[in-house]
Amino acid sequence: MDKSPTGSETPVALQAESVAPFARRSLYPEPFASRMAGRTKRRLGDAFGLQNFGVNHTVLAPGASSALRHSHACQDEFIYILSGTPTLHTDAGATLLQPGMCAGFRAGSGDAHRLVNDSDTEVVYLEVGDRSPGDVVRYPDDDLEARFVAGAWVFAHKDGTPY
Repeated sequence: MDKSPTGSETPVALQAESVAPFARRSLYPEPFASRMAGRTKRRLGDAFGLQNFGVNHTVLAPGASSALRHSHACQDEFIYILSGTPTLHTDAGATLLQPGMCAGFRAGSGDAHRLVNDSDTEVVYLEVGDRSPGDVVRYPDDDLEARFVAGAWVFAHKDGTPY
C-alpha cells in the first residue's frame, strides 16, 4: 500500500461500510445542520486520498434529506442510486428515482437540487463531485450561500453576513 498525505496507508480496495461515517452531520451552520438528521455519509474518495474529486456513500433514513436544495457555480455533481426510492427535487419539480438510476448536475446550470427520502425504507446512493476551487453554492429556498475557499466551505447569509 502507498502512504496517504496523512502518513497512513492507502488501501487498494475496501468495503464501503468499513469507512467510518463522517463525524459531523453537516458542514452547514445552524439552523441548517439539524435539518440533515438521518443522513450518514462515508467519504470514500478521502479513504483513497483522492484530491480532484470526492465520492460519498450516503444513506438517507426515512424522512431524511441529502442537502438543502442547491446549485454549484463551478462544481459538477453526479448521483447513482444503489437502493431505495428517493425523490429528486429540482427546478423542474419532483422525480421519483429507483435503484440503478442516476442524475447529473452540471456546474453553472443554476438548477437547484436535492434528494428526499419520502419512503419507509433507507435510501443508499453514491454522490460524486469535483473539488474545483472558487466554487459558490446557492440555496434558493434558504438564507444561505457557501464559497469554497482554500479547501474549505465558508457560509454566509445571502447579504454576505457571515454565520
